This record gives sequence, structure tokens and C-alpha cells, in this order.
Amino acid sequence: MADLRTTITEVVTGLGMTGFDDVDDALTARPRALVDVSGELWEQLADAWSRPSQRQAFVAAWTNGRRFLEARDGLRGREPLIVEWKGSHRAPGDEVVPADLRVDHVYLVSCKYLSQIVINASPAHLFERLLAGGHGTRGADWYQQVAPGEYQALYDATREELRAPTLPSFVTDLTAPDRSMLRRSLRRTWPASLEGPYASFVDAVARGSAAVWRAALERTGDRERMLWRLLRIGSAPYFVLGSSPRGSLRLRIATPWDWRQRFELRAFNVEARPGGQPMVGWRALVRRRDDGADVAVDGRVEVRWSHGRFAGPPEAKVYLHTPHRDVPGYFPLS
Repeated sequence: MADLRTTITEVVTGLGMTGFDDVDDALTARPRALVDVSGELWEQLADAWSRPSQRQAFVAAWTNGRRFLEARDGLRGREPLIVEWKGSHRAPGDEVVPADLRVDHVYLVSCKYLSQIVINASPAHLFERLLAGGHGTRGADWYQQVAPGEYQALYDATREELRAPTLPSFVTDLTAPDRSMLRRSLRRTWPASLEGPYASFVDAVARGSAAVWRAALERTGDRERMLWRLLRIGSAPYFVLGSSPRGSLRLRIATPWDWRQRFELRAFNVEARPGGQPMVGWRALVRRRDDGADVAVDGRVEVRWSHGRFAGPPEAKVYLHTPHRDVPGYFPLS
């Protein structure tokens, strides 16, 4: 289930599109155009609106919804007949558009507030399958695949540090209770004795992941589509309404067809980077067709355990460093 702040940003963005003069009136009216919102959730929103700590989130979301209602690229002042809220439901199939709202069955809207993360996937789905197709099932342990020696060495040092002889000798033999014990024992920073093995592990995973990614790109020659997938550019146009550290975020996201009319990919490179987590940097060089200028788009992927150290399978979090307004294919809402 979505947390309260996420619910506020998504539902109130839709609420701002319904034509009411202010948040109070809209919450009182509970407009029928905004569907998939339960009576209990309306009560929670009304209660949250009364708290000063939530006011900023309400105002930002409401303002973005109003701007979309008025925008030439959006609703052009026409109140929608229906605004559907996706909520916490995960869409079936291979979904590229990260839509939180669907307006009049046509306009897809993603609500993105103060987050640099654009994708959260399994490492194999990103580095081997290049984000193509559905998520599928998780493969083998990624750490064991790309850095087996360093992974085992880190585990050996951890087992010795914790003085836990009952743990299995091999990291690949850990059971669910074993993993829970390790997660609880390693909640904070790594003990000093583990800093060296962990640094070697981080470096090996970063280099191994980058090598797998480069090999997949060489094999498929799919650099352009890789960039589109990283930027969540898909066959359907959609809108991003939210905020970034630099201010409000109101964008129209192009389709691949739109993108090729205006831009040309010149290069796409990946490399291992140093950091506190296994990290792979990515960088695209894109040429604008109208003036011939080259634009760089930068980001990184962090590979980290889900649910704590040694606990869940690794996940790959894709971050975008380039400001959204400067990304080729992301157009300010007019």
C-alpha cells in the first residue's frame, strides 16, 4: 500500500485537475470524476490536510494539477470527465510508462516528487536484458554471478567477525533465517575489520556489472533503446508532474518517434565508479538536430541488497543526474 505522502502527491495532483477553487472545497466535494479513491482514504486526506506538516505536499500537488488543467499541452481548461488513480496496483505486462493517473482515458501522468531514481529493477533485467520485456523472474544471486570470490571473502570475514560458527561455510548456502540474523547484526556501518573486504567486494561487483552491461550492448547494438528505457521514454506520450530540488517539475515526455525527429544518439558508455555501494555510471551524448549542439545525459546505477545486508536479492537502482529540464525528450509543459 502506498504511504501517506505518496498518496497525497498522487491523489491531490488529480484533485487539482477537477476545477475546484481550492483544496478545502475539493476535499469536501469528493468529486466523482476522481475514481478509485475510497471513503476511508478521503477521510485520511482530510485529516492530513489539517496538519501543518503536510501542507507543503498538498500545495505542491494541487498546484501541479491546476497547471495541467490550464496547460496548452494538457487539458486546456477543460475539466476532465474522469481521473483514474492507479494507487499501489502494479500494472500487468511490460509497462514503460510509470503512470500514477490516467485522465479521460488518454492522458497518462506520473507524479514524481524529489526523487532522482527513475528505475528500480533486478540487476539481470538491467545489465543482461537491457530492461527489455517484462520483469520476469529473478535469476541467480547477482553478486555470486559477477564477483564470486570477493562475495565469499566478505562473507567469510563477516562470519569470523560475528563469531557465528553455526552459519554455513558458503554464502550460497545461507537460509532465510541465516539472512535475517545477518541483517539484524549488520544494521549500521560495517565493522572496521570488514571495511577492506567490503571495499574489494564493491569494486568487483561494479566492474563485473559494467562488463556484463557492455557485453550486452555490444551484442545487441541497442544503445539508443537502452537510453530510451533508462529515461522511461516509451511508445505512449505522458506527463510528469512533481518537484525536484530545483523547483516544480512539469514535463511532457516524448515518444521514440518524437525523439528521433529532434535528436540523434552519438554515444552511450558505461563504466564502473567508486562509491560506498557497487556503482556503474552511464553517460549518453546526444546531438540536437535543430542546432547541431551536443548534450550530455548522465546517471548511475547502484547495486545494493534489498531489505538489508545479505538479506534480500540485490536490486539495481537507476539514478538520473542531469536536471530533468535538460534531458533530450523531456519538454517543459506549456
